[in-house]
This record gives sequence, C-alpha cells and structure tokens, in this order.
Amino acid sequence: MDDKEYVGFATLPNQVHRKSVKKGFDFTLMVAGESGLGKSTLVNSLFLTDLYRDRKLLSAEERIMQTVEITKHAVDIEEKGVKLRLTIVDTPGFGDAVNNTECWKPVAEYIDQQFEQYFRDESGLNRKNIQDNRVHCCLYFISPFGHGLRPLDVEFMRALHQRVNIVPILAKADTLTPSEVEHKKSKIREEIEHFGIKIYQFPDCDSDEDEDFKLQDQALKESIPFAVIGSNTVVEARGRRVRGRLYPWGIVEVENPGHCDFVKLRTMLVRTHMQDLKDVTRETHYENYRAQCIQSMTRLVVKERNRKDRSRH
Repeated sequence: MDDKEYVGFATLPNQVHRKSVKKGFDFTLMVAGESGLGKSTLVNSLFLTDLYRDRKLLSAEERIMQTVEITKHAVDIEEKGVKLRLTIVDTPGFGDAVNNTECWKPVAEYIDQQFEQYFRDESGLNRKNIQDNRVHCCLYFISPFGHGLRPLDVEFMRALHQRVNIVPILAKADTLTPSEVEHKKSKIREEIEHFGIKIYQFPDCDSDEDEDFKLQDQALKESIPFAVIGSNTVVEARGRRVRGRLYPWGIVEVENPGHCDFVKLRTMLVRTHMQDLKDVTRETHYENYRAQCIQSMTRLVVKERNRKDRSRH
C-alpha cells in the first residue's frame, strides 16, 4: 500500500543534483580596482590556487603608461567529486593612469560582449552546448587609504551596477585598526546609498530556514563592504600553521574572523550565494540586456517597414 501511495517525484532533487554534478558548474568572477590592493593574492587565497604564476610585474612607470586591458584566467577545480570551471577576469591598468576618465569603458564593453555572445548563441541553431562566459560577480576593491569612495570608484560602480553583481571589497584591512575598519565601512555604505549605487543584494531568507543560516545570512549582509586580507604565505601562530602575514607586532591570520572578513567573503561567494549570483545575472542583468536587444531589433524592423511603405506610395 505504501508503494502505491508513493509516486516518486520526491526523488527529483536527487536527479537534478546527479545531472548537475555530472555536467559540472561554471562561474566567472571579475576583479577590479587599482594596482597594489591585493586582488591577485585574494583570488589565489579564495580558491587555493595559483592563477597568476606567469604574470610579469610592471614597474610604476610602466603601470602609468598601461591602458586598461582584460585578461582571463581559467582553472578547473574539483572538490569531493564536484567540478567547477572557474574563470577569473582581471582588469590590469584600471585606475593606474594619470587621467582615468572613462577607464571603466573597456570593462563595461567586455561584460556587454559576453552578453552579446550568449544572446547570439541562444538565438542560433546549435543551442545544446552554449558556453556561459557571462560575468556573474565583480569584486570591486576600494583603497583603505582614502576617506571613503573616490570619484573613480563612484564612476565605475554607477557605470556597471546595471550590468553585473558588484560586491565592494575594502582592501588591505590589516593597514587599519578595528575601529577604523568599522568607520570606513559605515562611510562607504553611506556613500553607496547617497550616489544611488546598486550593489549585489542578498536575497531574504525563507521563513522555514533554520536559525543558524538566518544568523549567518544577517552577518554577511552587515559585513558589506567585506574588509579583507589576502596572503598565500603560511606562518606559525600559537603552535599552528596558518595563512597570514607576519609583522613585528604579531600575526594577522587570513582565516580568523576576528581579524578580517575573508571567511565571510568566501562563504558568500562559494558556499551560500554562488548560485544566486548566477541566477541574478541570468534573470536580471542578462534579461535587461536581452530586452534592449529585442527592442532595438523591433525598432529596426518597424523603421524598415515604414520606409518600404513610403517608397510604395
């Protein structure tokens, strides 16, 4: 009788899970901000990999002369049988020139190009193996040495907030005292609101989520911008080997929540909100782009039809 009353669609999540795991996942993360804020170190720390081993470091003079370019680093990561194709999009040269007017343009164009490519593939005949290179998240690094957001930060985020999920990062948090970190975070949040910048919004928790998850989610929301420290160096601290930075006055541990928000950022980016970042990219940013494309195509068709009607008469 129990078998007759049980149809079996309760196994659907397992089926979806198996299919997804077999197919593997992909995620594209963009990092932007001026040189020297620890972008490369943080990415390597987040994913325990060395994506930048072949990179040539530029002198200060070369950096000033360099224009903004887009570089991609792809790596396949496997963990407990789950495969992740991770693409890191870097923006060397951003913010390094004497005149940084509209230096965000190559970045915006790159994001639009990925939308355009996806739109073309989606509209084509062979839609089975579409590669998703859309940018799912942009970590924007803010210097700890200013009084808040610089004009360049505001210009960049306002130009891109309709195109990509922006997650602001307060870089090199070990150069600030805990009270300075809190003051800077508060100032940055105020300015983000004042300038109408739409950063990535954490979705509200469902009422049936357990209390621990709700508390974790609340802690993540309150941590924006994430104050981070990156390090690929292992040091000795209280008899343990940890990733961190050794100073004359002590050790800063990257993965110690009391020292910085690195663990919170990694939790948000990888463990709790990666799928939501992809969903928002697909359902909001890409759909906005797609709607604009269809409207433009419709206007062209109407314009051409009107032209033909006039020529007939």
